[in-house]
Amino acid sequence: MASTPSDSDLLARAQNILVGGVDSPVRAFRAVGGAPLIVDSARGSRVRDTNGKEYIDFICSWGALILGHADPDVVAAIADQAARGTSYGITSPLEIELGERISRAIPSIERIRFVTSGTEAAMSAVRLARAFTGRDLIVKFEGGYHGHADSFLVDAGSGLATLGISSSPGVPAALAQLTLNAPYNDAAAVEQIFQKYPGKIAAVIVEPVAANMGVVPPVEGFLESLRAISARDGALLIFDEVITGFRLWYGGAQNIFGIKPDLTLLGKIIGGGLPVAAYGGRRDVMDMVAPLGPVYQAGTLAGNPLAMRAGIATLTKLEAPGFYAELARKSTRLADGLRAALKDAGVPGEVNAVGSLLTLFFSPARNDEYGKYLFRGSEPGHLDKIFEEQMRNQSGGDAGLRGPDPPTTGRNTAAASAARKTHAGQDRASRKDTDVIRERSYLHSAADFDTTISNGNFKTGELPDHVFPDNSNNSLNLHDYSAAKQSNTARFAAFFQEMLSRGILLAPSQFEALFVCSAHSDADIHRVLFAASEALRSI
Repeated sequence: MASTPSDSDLLARAQNILVGGVDSPVRAFRAVGGAPLIVDSARGSRVRDTNGKEYIDFICSWGALILGHADPDVVAAIADQAARGTSYGITSPLEIELGERISRAIPSIERIRFVTSGTEAAMSAVRLARAFTGRDLIVKFEGGYHGHADSFLVDAGSGLATLGISSSPGVPAALAQLTLNAPYNDAAAVEQIFQKYPGKIAAVIVEPVAANMGVVPPVEGFLESLRAISARDGALLIFDEVITGFRLWYGGAQNIFGIKPDLTLLGKIIGGGLPVAAYGGRRDVMDMVAPLGPVYQAGTLAGNPLAMRAGIATLTKLEAPGFYAELARKSTRLADGLRAALKDAGVPGEVNAVGSLLTLFFSPARNDEYGKYLFRGSEPGHLDKIFEEQMRNQSGGDAGLRGPDPPTTGRNTAAASAARKTHAGQDRASRKDTDVIRERSYLHSAADFDTTISNGNFKTGELPDHVFPDNSNNSLNLHDYSAAKQSNTARFAAFFQEMLSRGILLAPSQFEALFVCSAHSDADIHRVLFAASEALRSI
């Protein structure tokens, strides 16, 4: 067997042939310093570099590997399919099956089109929105990342935030002017944009939980406002769930928040680690896509059978009872442990966590600010009220697979009262305080929530509180991109290197999420927290 080349040899070769030595900018480690890793193999929660060093991985292919690396069932499905053919260029039953599964889990997706990347899904959805509405302008949010299509490379997050690039050369000024930016979580700013451009905006595109400026949850009422504003003006609402789709629970974040977008973008998890993405939504909108309509979009590898088999195998495992509950338990332990480590080390910072997504921000905020309120404008205790109302969904049976209708106006107080009294057979007062704390989840606004309750958005046997860890500790300061950018990136870089030296691989950017997967063990979490405690005292 040939010996493995040293990293230095491979790095030199990579830099000679690949642009910057990588195929995606963040991988170059420019924001954190040091030589980038070159990975030779991976299994479960670990990756191994070409020098044989092993790391506990919290990149997990940027969220695609919710089951961890080389999951045996996914690998078996891929191997079986490879023997049947790796690409057909013709429709297969696998595309139909995966599409139907996604539609059942996210009912706002009445028709779907598979593509090969999140960028392709986003640019196709925007083209479709422009054609459907006959309008040109789109609204996006500062720090949001929807791929590298020209329309999205203005005040974007992810790699652009990492490299400090506010926009990209090569984007025509005329095209950039068609993209209107608003601060994330600022519904008033969106309202002002619509007032300035009435009847001219084709779509609003948003991550329901921002994860490309670091993890930033939506404030109470923000997503509802986007739905109402866009609907009133005749614009489409596009949810970019490339990261959140099947990450927070079996379906989309939209089901949890009770918001029904017109179009949805998916990727990452639906391909089980293989290149796949999708866009879908309202039947009347999607029917404008060729061959049914005039909006052209095509792809040689769209619906690739290997990716479809991997996606089906992955979603099958995600349906297992308790899967998301266990994932949330590990994530909660990790987030709380990191907060404690920050406080013990006396290092300014905050941890925002939503489900199995979290970011440690080296922000200037004080560590003792946790837990006052979720965000500005949120009432103390409003999370408990929402939790109480959600509980009636636990026994929803098959209704748990159904999605919400658009939020209604007004409030059904009778339904709300019934919801508060329902506990799915378990008396809250009889449970330990630790269990109650664990169930304080950030689901969303109590306003207009009865539609969500009546439609049933949680699968039988899974409590809504398992969708999210306890987010009462999320920062009330970090609510948009401008706040996230106040983080100390030099301190993050030092922390990253300290963790890497201890065998922990984090995303090499302050502005990315940390992904927990089912392959992470309790021992992994313990090791990470021990390493973090040491690292924070060293920086």
